[in-house]
Amino acid sequence: MEDLGEKFFQVVIALAIFAAIIGLIMLLVDRAPKSFRDKATIIGFLAPAAVLLAVGLVGPAVLTALLAFTDRNGDPNGLDNFVWMFTQPEALVTLRNTVLWVILVPLLSTGIGLAYAVFIDKARGEKGLKALVFMPMAISMVGAGVIWRFMYAYRGAEQEQIGLLNQILVWFGSEPKQFLLDAPENTFFLIAVMIWIQTGFAMVILSAAIKGIPNEIVEAARLDGASAWQQFRNITIPSIRGALIVVITTITIGTLKVFDIVRTMTAGNFETSVIANEMYTQAFRANEPGRGAALALVLFLMVLPIVVYNARQLKMQREIR
Repeated sequence: MEDLGEKFFQVVIALAIFAAIIGLIMLLVDRAPKSFRDKATIIGFLAPAAVLLAVGLVGPAVLTALLAFTDRNGDPNGLDNFVWMFTQPEALVTLRNTVLWVILVPLLSTGIGLAYAVFIDKARGEKGLKALVFMPMAISMVGAGVIWRFMYAYRGAEQEQIGLLNQILVWFGSEPKQFLLDAPENTFFLIAVMIWIQTGFAMVILSAAIKGIPNEIVEAARLDGASAWQQFRNITIPSIRGALIVVITTITIGTLKVFDIVRTMTAGNFETSVIANEMYTQAFRANEPGRGAALALVLFLMVLPIVVYNARQLKMQREIR
């Protein structure tokens, strides 16, 4: 009890000292000239965020960059980790899969979401139809992976199928298929899960952008005899260009970092691994933190141009406004 009371007393003293220091700082700022008070206020608001960024983002990023040039023992090994990444077959498969994900997921998610937004715009039951497509966004990546593992579940031809897709194949007289084991098509079946999730996001953003198009422009095009396709190509697409850029870049960044789906459904086996999953595998499973850091650095370099492009587009839009 005495130790507990002593610790409590120390905590109270520490809090009192902290409060006194804060009070002294506030008093000095209040008595200072107005220009200094403004600067001090700005610094006071920005300092905590700057410290958190330095500790939680900048510091780890620098350490990861340094770690990328070391071996499993922490000794410098030059570019060996990057040579491994671009020469070994399993690493090249990982890079190939990542490129496939980055190309297919943003294009198909955005395309399907845009088509859905256009076709159900002002249709009967629009809210319910949109809710159905958006629902997968409420599911975590791990949850989606578990759901689709059951969708792709395989049993021998002599057994009763529990996977929906294999049961459909059996109904049509075909043999059940091991969707997640047969490379390279298994990667496309994993990509389908990400498309299923991201289509709802694309649909909501693009639908809101379409509803923001002034009715006067659409009516003028109709009076001029423009067909539905001409209206879509010459009015809808140019009017929602900013929303399209945001959707594509956001989905692209999310796709580059995809980890949960691959880890949950195949753990990166059967030639399905991507950079984020391989980064985890090398750093924490294969005891190769240098290779994991090198993959993380490459992932950062892949994301960086997309972020810079998006930031420039937003800056241009602000200047136009």
